[in-house]
Amino acid sequence: MEFSKCIIMFSLFSIIFFTFSAANSASVEENFLQCLSMQSQSSIAISEAIYTSSNASFSSVLQSYVRNLRFATPTTLKPLVIVAAKHESHVQATVICSKKFGLQIRIRSGGHDYDGLSYVSNVPFVILDMFNLRSINISLTDETAWVQAGATVGEVYYKIAEASKIHGFPAGVCPTLGVGGHFSGGGYGNMMRKFGLSVDNIVDAQIVDVQGRILDRKSMGEDLFWAIRGGGAASFCVILSWKIKLVQVPETVTVFRVVKTLEQGATDLVAKWQQVAADKLDQDLFIRLFINAVNGSKEGEKTVKVSFVAMFLGQTEKLLSLMKQSFPELGIQKKDCFEMRWVESVLFWFDQPIGTPLEVLLNRIPKSQVSLKRKSDYVQEPIPKTGLESIWKLMIELGEVGMQWNPYGGIMSEIPATETPFPHRAGNIFKIQYSANWNQPGIEVTNRYLNLTRTFYEAMTPYVSKNPREAFLNYRDIDIGSNTNGTYEEGKIYGIKYFKNNFDRLVRVKTSVDPDNFFTYEQSIPISPS
Repeated sequence: MEFSKCIIMFSLFSIIFFTFSAANSASVEENFLQCLSMQSQSSIAISEAIYTSSNASFSSVLQSYVRNLRFATPTTLKPLVIVAAKHESHVQATVICSKKFGLQIRIRSGGHDYDGLSYVSNVPFVILDMFNLRSINISLTDETAWVQAGATVGEVYYKIAEASKIHGFPAGVCPTLGVGGHFSGGGYGNMMRKFGLSVDNIVDAQIVDVQGRILDRKSMGEDLFWAIRGGGAASFCVILSWKIKLVQVPETVTVFRVVKTLEQGATDLVAKWQQVAADKLDQDLFIRLFINAVNGSKEGEKTVKVSFVAMFLGQTEKLLSLMKQSFPELGIQKKDCFEMRWVESVLFWFDQPIGTPLEVLLNRIPKSQVSLKRKSDYVQEPIPKTGLESIWKLMIELGEVGMQWNPYGGIMSEIPATETPFPHRAGNIFKIQYSANWNQPGIEVTNRYLNLTRTFYEAMTPYVSKNPREAFLNYRDIDIGSNTNGTYEEGKIYGIKYFKNNFDRLVRVKTSVDPDNFFTYEQSIPISPS
């Protein structure tokens, strides 16, 4: 009898608690919306940018920039409000009002955050979506461009190519990346051995700080400008726009894709690639490896396929001469090479057929949507052939985890590790991205793929960087640490892996510009413990 009374009392308490919570959330949402209206000073009414759960377009706006279907389930927590800012004042109002009412803010420009941290949270939150702010203004006079945070990399490339045949910009090869987050995490692409990262070619920025002020490089100061170029700007502010320095590229570049299996000598070729890719190849040449387990030539057998995909800033004849000197084992011939404009090479790398119209770069939605997991590593010593053979064996056993190997060297070895928060410079041969994709729904399927990826990652421990085991911020990986309590000690666990010795400087900047830790998320820069 007493037990039954307890059950009844607990049920009543639960009903009262959740009713109170729902009412409280509704009250916060109402007050937040009123605050937005009062704070926005624009000819474009902020009401046009606001989406709440009662709005018919709420779900479509939320899902339109979810790039990982793991976070598009009915059980994924949804934001109270989405503000798809159409004016700078909308961004200012969102920051001011979110802070006033204790709401976390998640800033989304393209939605490619691999672990969904730009649009998912476990506490009441608001999404500040930047996709409407995507203007791009090119100035060939001083070879620069102002690019708003909601623009995609593909749109930037298209606009540059419209203005010039001899200019480009070093950034990612996926055209649907949003530049707000991509640049602030480093920005990595196939011209990095020649020109460095995106952040190495950013000369100014406009931001909204924690007080709602619009600042540029001069008014924000050099410490904060340093921090947002590779330290993850969402820990410090909201990026409105970047001023980028264009780079000069040849009118003709050359690409190739050559595929080898284990039976065709892939192990020896990968071993040689490790010896030459970073410091023996010309800095105009970038050769990435895509490595996957595939069906073998005999029924029921598996093998490993290695694709050597290259971009050379020059014409075929010079490329063939360089390959003959440094990497003759790959056997590249003229028939393997394709000459094209630099902007066309972006489409080649995006796995589009040669001759695809450039307008494809303007597509903001990826050609396929999947659930996915990504992880990263850095390699500083060549993996011996016995190690490669062990890796291939495990890949065949696991079956569904692939890798990209991205070469370093070139100018990356000349830029000091402290120049920007991105520290992975000299001493690295290549970076690994581990990848698993799946289309089947359900938590069991998801856990299986996550465990496969983690198993592979653990097995790679002997071959990769140590103390710390380094990781790349743009390949977001919540497995390496999460700051549930907002402490320095928790933040240091992942912070050292992403930023090495630059972590403490980032903490000092964070403490100075955001002492109340408003801009916080699971892997944000923490404030100083003092």
